[in-house]
Amino acid sequence: MKPFVGFKEAISFDDLLDLIKEFANESSYYFLRWTHKVSGIIKEIESETDLEQMIEGQMFNYHCELRWKKKAKNTYEVLLLTIAGNNDDFIPVKQSIKKELEPWRIEPDDQKRFPSYAYPAYGYRPDEARFPKAPIYPSNLNIRIKDDNQKLPKLAQRYFIDKETSTVQFVALTVEVD
Repeated sequence: MKPFVGFKEAISFDDLLDLIKEFANESSYYFLRWTHKVSGIIKEIESETDLEQMIEGQMFNYHCELRWKKKAKNTYEVLLLTIAGNNDDFIPVKQSIKKELEPWRIEPDDQKRFPSYAYPAYGYRPDEARFPKAPIYPSNLNIRIKDDNQKLPKLAQRYFIDKETSTVQFVALTVEVD
């Protein structure tokens, strides 16, 4: 496990679709945002037409979180947060001053206590009053509200920490796997 944070600027919609397909796997989930709504956490993207109209989104699974934001002239900026090591297609967000050190570490990093290198994350109850509409979660994701979904993948989070300043720079959604 080797943390890496990288970005791409000004990529086309087709390139974005290719990146999503490259990093997606059977345990991937999505959260998409438009100017007038959000998708909630969903298991599959309904259509590419929906994607073209969104302003930003993210895809996450056990290995990575991919975030994108629409910019001018139908181009996108993309951020990759991964534990799968360096990706030469992305520009590293940070280089270590001391070249022999990795610039990032993740929390949790104790595999005995946290086998998935992830802290538990909790979804909101559907009757939570702080949102105008109930949050949307797929039925095949355990959001840890009740304990009856033990065999489902669990929602989790992972912290990407700058090794030199010990500052949490990114909190990535992930999926806890057994």
